[in-house]
Amino acid sequence: MLSCLSCPNKMRTPYNPNQSPRVIIIQKLYGNFFNNDTELTFPKHRFKKFIKDVVLGTIERDEVIKEEVKKYLSEDLELTNLDKVFQVIVKSAIFEFLYKPKISTKITIKEYLDASNFFLEDSQTKYLNAILDKIAKKIRTTDA
Repeated sequence: MLSCLSCPNKMRTPYNPNQSPRVIIIQKLYGNFFNNDTELTFPKHRFKKFIKDVVLGTIERDEVIKEEVKKYLSEDLELTNLDKVFQVIVKSAIFEFLYKPKISTKITIKEYLDASNFFLEDSQTKYLNAILDKIAKKIRTTDA
């Protein structure tokens, strides 16, 4: 029987982070926001255009996204007090809620939660789910 030595036991589903566009988005944004990676490259991927749109759009609209967080979550949290990966996920998800209206919020949330399992603890993922759900409801209902 084969076993995966590099796979953490807490993974709930077979998940290949190298194929997930959201994992790549999180990695690129983390590098840009926290490691000062100014040279962004986008390797060949079947979702390259989507990945590039979300990464560059999130960076470009960082101030707008921060305002959305303040508007909808100021009583719940301060973005800068959150884990850095958590911040990146919230920002990129908000970008998608605002600028990718054809993508269902349920799909966006599910995919970021799947990706977050690669980076965050289960308790953080549950909190992330609640935050993204709250933001999605407020953004998509006010803009509808």
